[in-house]
Amino acid sequence: MHSSLWLTALLVVPLAGALVAMLVRDREGRAYLVAVVTASVEMVLALFVAVLYNDHIAKAQTFDFATRHVLAAPFGLAYDVALDGISLLMVVLTAIVVLLALLGARDRRREPAFVSWLLILTSMTMGSFIAHDLLLFFIFFELTLVPCYFIISQWGGAERGKAALKFFIYTFTASAFLLIGILYLGFLHQHQTGGALSFAYGALSTTSMTHSTAIWLFVAFAIAFGAKAPIWPLHTWSPLTYAEAPTAGSIELSALLAKLGSYGLLRFAVGLLPLALPDMRPVVMTLAVIGILYGSALACVALDLKRFVAYSSLAQMGFITLGVMAGSKIATVGAVLLMFNHGIITIGFFLIIGYIETRRGSIQIRDFNGLQGPAPVMAALFTLVMLASIGLPGLSGFVSEYLILIGTFATHAWWGVFGAFGVVAAALYLLWAYQRVFHGRAVGANATMTDVTSKERWALVPVVVLIVALGVFPKPVLDRISPSVQQLIEHVAPSGVSK
Repeated sequence: MHSSLWLTALLVVPLAGALVAMLVRDREGRAYLVAVVTASVEMVLALFVAVLYNDHIAKAQTFDFATRHVLAAPFGLAYDVALDGISLLMVVLTAIVVLLALLGARDRRREPAFVSWLLILTSMTMGSFIAHDLLLFFIFFELTLVPCYFIISQWGGAERGKAALKFFIYTFTASAFLLIGILYLGFLHQHQTGGALSFAYGALSTTSMTHSTAIWLFVAFAIAFGAKAPIWPLHTWSPLTYAEAPTAGSIELSALLAKLGSYGLLRFAVGLLPLALPDMRPVVMTLAVIGILYGSALACVALDLKRFVAYSSLAQMGFITLGVMAGSKIATVGAVLLMFNHGIITIGFFLIIGYIETRRGSIQIRDFNGLQGPAPVMAALFTLVMLASIGLPGLSGFVSEYLILIGTFATHAWWGVFGAFGVVAAALYLLWAYQRVFHGRAVGANATMTDVTSKERWALVPVVVLIVALGVFPKPVLDRISPSVQQLIEHVAPSGVSK
């Protein structure tokens, strides 16, 4: 068992960086430099934790870096953190996202405050992924809303106020159901054991409950996580918010905040409430399939590029939800891998869209044509990211979607069939969007648009490398995910299937 100080460092370093960035705000560019250095340190820490966990996982299929310190016993509040293969991948993703958002989507407007909010969001997101206590998770889960609200409302587009308010109210209200469910589960456990109030994950996983209790608790959890993901029909805040947020904010929302929803659904709704799964699986999987097809249809008619990615993400989150709920180890491994892969692909999409917006002052699809002529490198990068999102063999999207579909076919064939139509739909809306933006003859402002700069290319290099590497050789990542998924599936197996 490795020291929990590594996880504490992942929480503290971004907060310290945010504080230093504000202290040096009077010096031009100094806050940004502090933020980049902080994000780089966070990246090194995340990779170091991954290497240590790699050594650990070969010996045991359990949580690592674990510690628990009771902070307020009467309230059941404790600092309880731990890491397994599932949360490890999300920790690495968080570190990658903040670093690339800073390097590739710099916003010079009130820069010290902007980078400070990004770093605070990083800390809260890290806390959510490493929390091994439901109440602690909820605290971090809710605190992510604060920096997101200010990033959207202060640095967003023309309708930023409306978008920020809709995002905050929608997700905050949905989270009230999660808090009620957590408190009920904690008090139920205390009543059964006669001990102190505790919200520890391990303790609550042994709580006995009736079938009806498990059902309503699952619904409460699913509402909160479904709104955050977002999952249809709880997605209505996302198109406006993604469109109005600054580029770095859009990246954080789609690549990270959405994964908090799917991670919570897997870890807490599925992991703690297996008794509800026989009844809730068909319902949630049906919503996932609807989300895949509905998101694909809306992506076809999207008018601007950010909303296009928002609807595409709705479809991709449907695939992730399908894998999470399928009850199959193969599908669940694919879902966790797609959480990571979709995060990386989304970074690529939003960075390129941000570069286009910077040059043309617009993200309306009707304003573009023939960009591959004046900007061939940009077109090539967009093509690679697009093909990964479609699921082209040899790129990262294929591996994760393939695992989800074959795992779902093995346990719930009809849902797998309808989900497979989403792959075809993705090819349709992605290729059509590419044709409208990059094909044809460039005229007017499009003909004089400059290609991506060397700095912009370097920001996208990690995206390209990860897309290709995880498409060609995903085994090292799968080896870290699989034991933790196997442990979770075995826990819920009496209520489902494991293939």
